[in-house]
Amino acid sequence: MKTIAPLVISGREVLPIVEGGKGIAVSTGISSGAWAAAGGVGTFSGVNADVYDEDGAVVRPVYHGRTRLERHRELIELGIRGGIAQARIAHEVSGGRGRLHMNVLWEMGGAEEILHGVLEGAKGLIHGITCGAGMPYRVGEIAARYGVYYYPIVSSARAFRALWKRAYSKYREGLGGVVYEDPWLAGGHNGLSNSESPDKPEPPYGRVRELRREMVEYGLGAVPIFMAGGVWRLDEWQDWIGNPELGPIAFQFGTRPLLTRESPISDVWKRRLCTLAPGDVLLHRFSPTGFYSSAVKNVFIQELVERSHRQIPYTGEEVGEHVAELPIGARRRVVWVTPHDKERAEAWIAEGFSEALRTPDSTLVFVTPDTAEEIRRDQTDCMGCLSQCVFSNWAQNEATTTGKKSDPRSFCIQKTLQNIGHGGDVENELMFAGHNAYRFAQDSWYGGGFIPTVRELVERIASGQ
Repeated sequence: MKTIAPLVISGREVLPIVEGGKGIAVSTGISSGAWAAAGGVGTFSGVNADVYDEDGAVVRPVYHGRTRLERHRELIELGIRGGIAQARIAHEVSGGRGRLHMNVLWEMGGAEEILHGVLEGAKGLIHGITCGAGMPYRVGEIAARYGVYYYPIVSSARAFRALWKRAYSKYREGLGGVVYEDPWLAGGHNGLSNSESPDKPEPPYGRVRELRREMVEYGLGAVPIFMAGGVWRLDEWQDWIGNPELGPIAFQFGTRPLLTRESPISDVWKRRLCTLAPGDVLLHRFSPTGFYSSAVKNVFIQELVERSHRQIPYTGEEVGEHVAELPIGARRRVVWVTPHDKERAEAWIAEGFSEALRTPDSTLVFVTPDTAEEIRRDQTDCMGCLSQCVFSNWAQNEATTTGKKSDPRSFCIQKTLQNIGHGGDVENELMFAGHNAYRFAQDSWYGGGFIPTVRELVERIASGQ
């Protein structure tokens, strides 16, 4: 196997083996610090990062504000405190070795304010910012203010072109690298565009080659590209290593770091990962962000799939084929549906899915009374964890609303990720994972329930396996 040579990343020569940042309470200071201590690039999550009490126990967020805006302010304040806490832990664990990055979602609530707050409060501890889930135009400007490097996450050369021409060309020196995240194979939120099909994946080589050509045009031929999504072992990427057509390449691992001793996820979650088979991760569009995302097919995901199937269009008056009356809700208000759809609705109601909830697309979805109550409660408790939310209709603007009807086909992402990240039921919460997660069960290294340390995993990856 070709040996993978060190690269200068965020100002220091390190192994070009990068830990991918993973959402709420999953990539922490402990796991990222250990990755950096092993000589690579550790990445902790700056998304609703955990805050600790005086005894070192996690303080689960409780929001006291009466309004969404008040709760949103609490969310931002906790996010800043949590990000600083994770940066300090990561720095201590790393012992000053490797590099430490913080990952944020550009579409998370209060992203810019949290970035400013954490970078100000943890000066000198964070070397780089990775940022995706949206078009993070201002991340270069923010990084420059605090003297750290920035790493936009993109899924195409076109996306990088837009970022460079609009903003990044002004902050050339701070661009530490570009993360190419495969929109079909990566876990979490994915950058599929409207012109790309979720059912027609494209090989990454050609797309990364196109990205490199774009970067060369801007004089960025020596800036590393991080290949993320679908990377399991480096001996499968031999034609990428030292390839002059691609230039300097680092490899980012999001799913494999889940199964380490330092990983904070529950033992039940770790065991569940070892049971997955090919196809057990679903690329779906239920996320309240409006983006595609990839998660394990468990009871939680299956309920969303079935909920979307119990759906029919309706009109407020008799129009075209919508000639059948259907009374819905406590007040039995009449809507108009097709005769066939009325039969379907009545069958669902007879099965216990008696609550018809309206969607922004002039459809009705049918759920049980308990599910309807949970949806309404979660929408009421919204704290604005996203810049705008399909599920609750929150928006981070002066009106604090998208102006659209909330969508009951989605879910409260803050609640479910907090739950699973702190020991919740892995079958009934959202479990993000990359599409290669089935390989835990196929890789003999994990046989007999073996769980490596982060250092053992980094050394294993560096060896090619």
